[in-house]
Amino acid sequence: MLGLEFLANMNISPITVEKLRGLGWNIIRVSEIMDRGSKDVKILDYAKEHNKVLITQDLDFSALLAAKRYEKPSVISLRFDNAEPDFIADRMVEIVKEFEKELEEGIVLSVDETSARYRNLPITS
Repeated sequence: MLGLEFLANMNISPITVEKLRGLGWNIIRVSEIMDRGSKDVKILDYAKEHNKVLITQDLDFSALLAAKRYEKPSVISLRFDNAEPDFIADRMVEIVKEFEKELEEGIVLSVDETSARYRNLPITS
């Protein structure tokens, strides 16, 4: 299916992760590889070192990427009012299909129920 690999932050439902796995996604949850209390910078560094796209609802990752001037990893920042796991999984499938090339190159992708926009990495002022 996808050449991309994904790391789902703790705020992404295990149900969403399992649905995406069932669709052939190479995706793991932070809780499968790190302690629950792991700092954001440690999660970001793991995603960078292992070439994984980070999926999160935590807005701090964009600031961390900017501060560290990282070119990778790509981060998908979810800004949904609808937290239903099946909805999120379905939306992720649409978005990744649309932005797969950009995600491979390094972006921060901000996604809501009806739109998506991105910034290339590294983020500069």
